[in-house]
Amino acid sequence: MSIAILIFLAVLFLFVCTLRLAKIGALVAFLLAGIISGPYVLNMFQLTDAWTFLGDLGIMFLWFNLGLEINMKRLWNMRRTIFGFGAAQVLMVAVMLFPVLFGITSWTILGCIMVSLLLAMSSTSEDMQLLIERNQLNTNMGRQTFSILLFQDLLSIPLLAMLPVFAGKTFNLGATAIDIFVLSAALIISVVIVGRFILNPLMKLVARLKSKEAFLLAIMLNIVAWAIVMDFIGLPVGLGAFLAGMLLSETIYRHQISAEITPYSMLFMAFFFISLGMGLDLTLLSNNWYILLAGVIGLILIKFIAIFIVARVRQVSIQDSVSIALVLAQGGEFGLLMLQTIKTSGINALPLAHQEILTAVIILSIMLTPILITIYDSLRKSGKIFSNYFPVEKNRKIDEQKTEVVICGFGRVGQIISQMLIAEDISYVAVDLDVNVVMLGREQGFNVIYGDTRNEAVLREIGVNSRKTKAVVVALDNANNARDTVLTIRNIAPRVKIFARARNLADSKILLEEGVVEAQPETIESSFFLGYGLLSHLGISEKKIDDLLNEFRSNNYEMVDNTIADEK
Repeated sequence: MSIAILIFLAVLFLFVCTLRLAKIGALVAFLLAGIISGPYVLNMFQLTDAWTFLGDLGIMFLWFNLGLEINMKRLWNMRRTIFGFGAAQVLMVAVMLFPVLFGITSWTILGCIMVSLLLAMSSTSEDMQLLIERNQLNTNMGRQTFSILLFQDLLSIPLLAMLPVFAGKTFNLGATAIDIFVLSAALIISVVIVGRFILNPLMKLVARLKSKEAFLLAIMLNIVAWAIVMDFIGLPVGLGAFLAGMLLSETIYRHQISAEITPYSMLFMAFFFISLGMGLDLTLLSNNWYILLAGVIGLILIKFIAIFIVARVRQVSIQDSVSIALVLAQGGEFGLLMLQTIKTSGINALPLAHQEILTAVIILSIMLTPILITIYDSLRKSGKIFSNYFPVEKNRKIDEQKTEVVICGFGRVGQIISQMLIAEDISYVAVDLDVNVVMLGREQGFNVIYGDTRNEAVLREIGVNSRKTKAVVVALDNANNARDTVLTIRNIAPRVKIFARARNLADSKILLEEGVVEAQPETIESSFFLGYGLLSHLGISEKKIDDLLNEFRSNNYEMVDNTIADEK
């Protein structure tokens, strides 16, 4: 067994590194590792109940992550682009795919509609990775692509709601539309009500414990609880995990939740894709290779044409239209997830062989996308096409992550700095690990969220990076936490200027050594302000007092270093 595990991990490592160089997501590497180690190739592992159980957990976490991305406020802020371009893209792809599927298969009308919508979805993880690596996320093309991906995530709600209808043998358009609308509306309303009046207070109690383990277990219990509720009322458990993500996305703990759950989500999602790879019938696929090849080419071609048409109708430039269509031309994880959910839920609306072929078509289309984009870039750079094209610079009005200043710690110092930034109309976000401080600050109108600023994932979640963030203020009262936060910021955004609050001169020196631009020791500065008032009262001119204080502050307070005892 140990040799098999060693070989499996070596194969997985090789795939991850190779696909990373090809700019293909790690999830495809997990899937390929499952295929190689499965019964049809090396036969190291069989798709046992244990692998199936781990795969089912992966399905739940994948649904949870999709739900966590659907934040009502963000959707409302980008509603015109999302519900305009996003809806038009999905509708156009589905309209073009439906007659093809209905003509070449024996599926029902509802089956063709469902598969058309599934194939209209793109790979969010791969597309976002491509946009970030190509530095295009904040270009016009990147924003349009991002809005489409957001709409596709939102479309998950009615598509999940369709699953019980999809299990039926008859199709009544009116009844189906009503069922989907009612269930979708119920889910959205429950997100707002349950998230605000139940989950926020519950997570507040857990956050007060300041226990990472309790916080993580509360998240997992929430996922499993909603999955059980959905299963009890006859709906797929994936819908429960998806709902859990949506509920938690509406709380102030969303960024911390995403940071805490990501490593575990990645692990369980890896199990899902590994088990999916093990379960692929390679004999069936090899016997139907021509159908598989035609399916991949047809999917990419139809989606490319449909998205290009929609983009041009919306007056997007030809160059950006081509780029958007290429990035979104593949299938996505959502399609894989839905096909697996249909299989595990016992829904027999599609023949099992057809499900296998559809799964393989989506996987191959995901793998081909970076290759096609690389070819497109080479042609463009060589001057054969669009030689005069330059990406449009980012538009800060539409950019969601436009925070200029991040404040770590929301005590008295953080609150005063926030008020100063508000007075000058400078955008900011404050982060604190004390849930009482966060709740009180939000009630008073401050933009403060719950999170641990020592956690790199939390800082990335709120948008800390060298290109967007102008400055970070570390206003934590604990010296060790402040130093850890500074080190974390330096690691992910080395060029960002950091301004820190220090309790005393010793702490100030430590922070300055770690790369802080300015670290003000409170004990000394408060003495200076007191002395300023005293000398002014005694008739000393302001200029002489300023010169004196500047002399005291020079060389990191060298003149007062030996005369003031630091507080410990």
